[in-house]
Order: sequence, then C-alpha cells, then structure tokens
Amino acid sequence: MKQEKLELIIPKKSTGKRIDIALQELMSNYSRAKVQAWIKSGFILLENKKISSKDIVLGGERVSVEVQQDEKILQFEAENIPLNIIYEDENLFVINKDKNMVVHPAAGNWSGTILNAILFNFPKNKSLPRCGIVHRLDKDTTGLMVIAKDEITQSNLIKQLQSKKVFREYRAIVWGQVLVNKSIDLPIGRHPSVRTKMAINKNNGKNAVTHYEVLERFIMHSYLRCKLETGRTHQIRVHMSHNTSPIVGDQTYGLKKIIPTKEISLALKEATINFPRQALHSSSLGLVHPKTKEHMRWDIDLPEDMKNLLDLIRHESSISA
Repeated sequence: MKQEKLELIIPKKSTGKRIDIALQELMSNYSRAKVQAWIKSGFILLENKKISSKDIVLGGERVSVEVQQDEKILQFEAENIPLNIIYEDENLFVINKDKNMVVHPAAGNWSGTILNAILFNFPKNKSLPRCGIVHRLDKDTTGLMVIAKDEITQSNLIKQLQSKKVFREYRAIVWGQVLVNKSIDLPIGRHPSVRTKMAINKNNGKNAVTHYEVLERFIMHSYLRCKLETGRTHQIRVHMSHNTSPIVGDQTYGLKKIIPTKEISLALKEATINFPRQALHSSSLGLVHPKTKEHMRWDIDLPEDMKNLLDLIRHESSISA
C-alpha cells in the first residue's frame, strides 16, 4: 500500500518542545494522539532514527513522516457522485443530503454513499477517520450534515456534539393531531429482539432527549419542529412512534395499519400512506467553528416531496374546515 511521505524540518521556534507537540503544530491536520501513535509505530523518524514522543527537539532537525491512511476507508472506492454543498471553507463543509442516500458504506449499501462521494470530491479526506464524517443522517432523512476536512476540526466537532453544543433542528410530518408542545426524555437502545431497530430501553438504553413544537395541526396530521438535545440512532423516529405520532412514511417505526378518517380525500390517503420515506428533514444546523470560534448556523428549506405533501395536507384541511 503506497503511503504519502512528508519531509519536514523542525523550526527554531520549536526549540525545547517535545517532538510530538512540535510535529502536531507542523501537521495541524492531525491530532497529537495520531502523531504519538505514528512515532510509536516507527512511521516518524528523526534524522532517519526512531524516536520517543517525549524527546526534546533543538530546531533544524529533519523529520520524515509516512502518513498512515485508514485501511477501512481504503477499501471503499471514490465515486463521481455530486454533493449539494451549501457552505465550504478550508476546515469543513456543509451539505444538504438528498433522500435515498446512505452516509457510510455497510451491508447492502457498499457504494453510492456520502462517503464514496467525499472520496471523489475531497480526495485528501481519505486520511481521516470516516473520511471526515462527524454525524450521520438516516438513508431517507434529508437535510444538513457537516463534514470536516482535517482531523483537528473533526475531533472538535465530535466533542461539540458530545457536549450538546451543536444545534440541530428538524421538520417532521407525523400522524395524529399533536395537541401540546413537549419534551421526550426516554433512553434509546437496541431493540431486544430486532437488532436492526432501536427502541425505548430503560434498562440498557442511552439518555435521549427530543424537544418538539407543533407548527401546524390538521385533521389527521401534524407538522412539527423537533430539536435534538442528544443524537441517538433513529432518535426522533423512535420518540415520535412512542408518542403515538409516528412520522409519515416511516416503514420501520410507523403504525402497522393507518385507518384514515372519512374527512380526508382518497388522494390524501394515498399520498400519506404511500409516502416512500420518513417525512423527516434536518432543517437547521448550528455550531462553533473549530478554528475561527465563530458561531455559525445554516438553515435549509424542505425538500420538494415534503413540500408537496404538506401543501396537499393543507389544501385538504382547508376544504374540510
């Protein structure tokens, strides 16, 4: 496997520093932990000799670095898949993810993913864990995702997520007349019998909090704003299902049988019962830029399929009113 090789010279301003610190400053795209791991494995040599992370530099030394790429990532191929990029700078970019796109290759979806697209559009990201992916959206959930261009940015953004500092807001069209705004604080873990599903799990689940607000209420549906405090797998979908207001089109967590009332038309019955995906969209994303420390936020409109569904629901509700 061919690896990228860097030839560096320790600057005089680094005199007296530990070599792992001096090198991380020179290679700011990589974390100190990664630099230390490469030193330990002999992928970093000082004047062609093995070193310890604790060694002190004098300045002027020559260092060779064999950049080690993630072998798992190298198994995946770059694919010429366009990314809908709504913001980009030297450290990160934000995309508006389309429906029917898996974020990371896995069983049944080894190609055509966001990761394959990143490998093509941002080849340098192949050296990063998960190609810089910070968080995921379900295959048929649309909307905003942030991807890092370097390991320092990626690590910082993951820490922001873990410390609940990233703002994430979704739009959802659900079944039922949701009457009040509410916060759902129920732990989520693996389903006890169906391993591909998640479920409310008070014994082994992880803390999960979803805040939701009713934006519009209709005869048999509600349009919600959902804010994530935590980010568990399938969190909104599981919480909404438990709330007896499952997301329209959710084949995994929806009700087994929907019996529409006589007040709604055949067209609306067919449109909602046969909606081909969960009507869930990541509409807003906010974070602190890891480098500039600027508070940033992006907002994106609903995709056309959800717009059309919502317009139909509004139209039918106005007729029935």
